[in-house]
Amino acid sequence: MGAQPAVIVLAAGRGSRFLGADHKLAQRLGSATVFATTLRHAVATQLPVVVVTTQAFADVARRSVAARDVIVLPEVGTPGQEALGMGYSISSGVSAIPDAGGWLILPGDMPMVRSDTMLEVARELADHAVVFAQHKGVRGHPVGFSAELYSELVTLRGDEGARRLVARYPAIGVEVDDPGVLIDVDTEADLESVRLAQQGGTVPQQRL
Repeated sequence: MGAQPAVIVLAAGRGSRFLGADHKLAQRLGSATVFATTLRHAVATQLPVVVVTTQAFADVARRSVAARDVIVLPEVGTPGQEALGMGYSISSGVSAIPDAGGWLILPGDMPMVRSDTMLEVARELADHAVVFAQHKGVRGHPVGFSAELYSELVTLRGDEGARRLVARYPAIGVEVDDPGVLIDVDTEADLESVRLAQQGGTVPQQRL
């Protein structure tokens, strides 16, 4: 049996579309925060979890995963750090656990993605280079990359993320009964929708 895929939780962005007083990841969802809820679901998979974040959220991350698995980056916009961005965050996370059997990329602002959804995507990495969760035919997160793409993932930089890899390699969608794969907390309206869903209301079906 080969190595398990790892979940890379990305939490180093500025969250500039969220206009509240505090960062979107620090917003409350019931008894926890957006970020802590996302982490809880990732850890519940029992897959290895690496968190890429900034100093502001490092302590929160260390309460969920081992300190060695928390990668702390400078804040986006730091002078002299122009290479920072989504691509660099992915590269940093993958580099931290190079022997994994693939990597699932999960944004830290997606607290509704279920653990079993992550496991479904992880299972498909044994046979496919790129795998993504989808709900009712709409592509969402996490996006998984097989171990064979390591050398390309670790060279990512800037804000491009992994879009070019998804475009270059055959990607398959795993249809899941989990609308959370489409829901990120980018704005205050998004946050209210997630809070409503937690309380048993209707979860939005389109990607927010």
